[in-house]
Amino acid sequence: MAVTTAPATFADQIGFDEKLKAARAASRVLATLPSERKDAALRAIADRIVEDSARIIEANALDLEAARDNGLSTGLQDRLRLDEARLSALAAAVIDITALVDPVGESIRGRTLPNGLKINQVRVPFGVVGAIYEARPNVTIDIASLALKSGNAVILRGGSAAENSNRVLVESIQAALVSAGVPAEAVQTIDEFGREGARRLMQARGYVDVLIPRGSAELINTVVAESKVPVIETGAGVVHIFIDETADADLAAEVVHNAKVQRVSVCNALETLLIHRGAADRVLGPVLDALRASGVTMHADSATRLLYADSVDATEDDWRAEYYSLDLAVKIVDSLDEALEHIQTYSTHHTESILTQDFTNAERFLAEVDSAVVMVNASTRFTDGGEFGFGAEVGISTQKLHARGPMGLQELTSTKWLVRGTGQTRG
Repeated sequence: MAVTTAPATFADQIGFDEKLKAARAASRVLATLPSERKDAALRAIADRIVEDSARIIEANALDLEAARDNGLSTGLQDRLRLDEARLSALAAAVIDITALVDPVGESIRGRTLPNGLKINQVRVPFGVVGAIYEARPNVTIDIASLALKSGNAVILRGGSAAENSNRVLVESIQAALVSAGVPAEAVQTIDEFGREGARRLMQARGYVDVLIPRGSAELINTVVAESKVPVIETGAGVVHIFIDETADADLAAEVVHNAKVQRVSVCNALETLLIHRGAADRVLGPVLDALRASGVTMHADSATRLLYADSVDATEDDWRAEYYSLDLAVKIVDSLDEALEHIQTYSTHHTESILTQDFTNAERFLAEVDSAVVMVNASTRFTDGGEFGFGAEVGISTQKLHARGPMGLQELTSTKWLVRGTGQTRG
């Protein structure tokens, strides 16, 4: 199947610098748009996704064929795939966003000073948000919808692997925006400019207010290192679960299986399992048998292999691996302290979970693990904007400035101070 050239659209008619200027102009409109208008535009987007589903899936098939021809991993192919069910879920997520409180204008704090000045800190949009991501056409919908609701224009670089899918999705979004009386320039793609477009987006300080990368560690590190635009860093997911000595075996088997197998191609999937030596004889077999039955290959340390021979030797690289596949690193540790040390050494500070019946150990784990999301007795698959009630997510921030963890509407805003006086002067 050959990749076809789409008809000329808004996205094809203007150059890169013009797109930046158009996004800045659109951001000024969006900043003062009432919630009702933004929600109407979101409902139009949801409707358009459903109406255009056949065309979107046809474009996605081109990307999937190219992905297979180019040897893209099965995990990334899964991320790339769109079908009726996934598009319906995306449309439903857009509708969910309309039910969320608009953060723009929210008062965070304020007071009246002794001199009578009234000061108030309120939430405001960033302005223009740039996003660089790869093989994830769902992100096109998620980021565009959250940006719109939070009053931001957005410029998207979705990567060559999903170029056909993203082009059609953006065309659908822009048509929906126009039908709702919102500037089409509020959502734009620069995929037609290729890698050079991504590089220029990273240099577009003054036009783009913040840049959010989503994808491999290599992509994220490149954006962080080369961007002149402020970056909110989303991180790779070398995600850990620690089975403590007191963990319930049935709970452990169910939670670990869900965390690893439910969907392997996502950043909150389990990649390293740590098991307390005191629980290994009781828990290791049931947990790993359930994984093995689902096709998981265990990359295990020597202590684990003595108890569970149906595994392969782990190497140093396995402790740092984000597999995106049915592979799992497994290690037996002597204590909670050793588990904490291992996580501190190898974690990407995304999500970690402890399975335990010991309240003290649970609270220590919550307090001492330095990750964006830390859990007790729960699957790491819950680290997700939709699951947290955000409707969708821009990404999962693993940095510590401004935003950390799943990023929703509030994380796409900044603040400004409003000061109301009656002629006060400073002595």
